[in-house]
Amino acid sequence: MASLLTRETNEDGITTLTLNQPERRNSLSMGMLEALSEALHDLADHEATRVVVIAAAGKVFCAGHDLREIRDQLDSHEFQLALFQRCSEVMQQVVNLPKPVIARVAGVATAAGCQLVASCDLAVAADSARFATPGVNIGLFCSTPMVALSRNLSRKHAMEMLLTGEMISAARAEQLGLVNRVVDESFLDEAVYTMAGTIAGKSGHTLKIGKGAFYRQAEMPLAQAYDYTAEVMASNLQSDDAREGICAFLDKRQPQWKDS
Repeated sequence: MASLLTRETNEDGITTLTLNQPERRNSLSMGMLEALSEALHDLADHEATRVVVIAAAGKVFCAGHDLREIRDQLDSHEFQLALFQRCSEVMQQVVNLPKPVIARVAGVATAAGCQLVASCDLAVAADSARFATPGVNIGLFCSTPMVALSRNLSRKHAMEMLLTGEMISAARAEQLGLVNRVVDESFLDEAVYTMAGTIAGKSGHTLKIGKGAFYRQAEMPLAQAYDYTAEVMASNLQSDDAREGICAFLDKRQPQWKDS
């Protein structure tokens, strides 16, 4: 599995996971999903990691599931169900990871690859990147990618991508809210790692609280969301880093985070 996915942590605490099977268009085969799941599980408690970047080797970010693998198992409902359940678990691992996750998108991201981009907290794309949920074109509606897509785009925009299966540009993806920024491909790494570095400089404890609260409140009715986040903020204020941050701001100095 190690050959399918590479991992590197720099001195700023930014860990890059790189999908490393360009000859198979970095497809989310069962093997690739297992490798991603193992890495994300390990990173959840990896103290040296403050931000995670998901990147890909080659000219394709991720073409979705491995259709050759699916074809070879067409008669096995058990395998098909296990594959889609495993993929769903990995996407939830990304969302539930107590550290921000940024997708670095160069090339094409389709089907479950588009789902992976939508599942990340942030996404930066090269201007040459393209996105699609084309399952409808081959008789297999992108139902699991729909979950992540419908939570990032408006319903009509999500349905347009799902029903037409058409490829959209990086610029259009930014307009729809699928990605945060689009940059010239030659500046992609600079844009991604500048963003990651900015986030890595914050309190890790605070980022963990904020990311968890963001996704939890998003599924609540308005009044319940405000009640919940009021409790979160009151609890957050009891942390060492909140107290340090407030004092540092008032004293006009840089905070010294304890991540607690």
